[in-house]
Amino acid sequence: MGACTGMTLRMYEDRKKLPLDAAVVRLTHRKIHVEDCQDCEDPKSRIDYIEREIELQGDLDRPTRQRMLEIADRCPVHRTLESRSRIVSKLKE
Repeated sequence: MGACTGMTLRMYEDRKKLPLDAAVVRLTHRKIHVEDCQDCEDPKSRIDYIEREIELQGDLDRPTRQRMLEIADRCPVHRTLESRSRIVSKLKE
C-alpha cells in the first residue's frame, strides 16, 4: 500500500506539475478488537488497522496538500483493502 500510495501521488504530481520534491509514506499495522461492529458475527473478533502517514516534501500550499491526501485515498491498493472482499479458493480438476 505504501508503494502504491507513493506512485499514485507521483502520477498526480506529474500531471498537475506540482512542486513536490518527495512523498514519504509510512505504514503501521495492528489488529484491533471490533467493539461496535453491527455486521460482525463475533464482536470479540479483531480487524486489521492500518495507519498511513504521508510526508509531502516541497513548496505546497495547504489546499494542495489536502487534495493530495484525497488523491492518496484513491490508490488502488487502498481501495481494495477498504472494500469488503470475499475470496473463494478451489482446486482445478
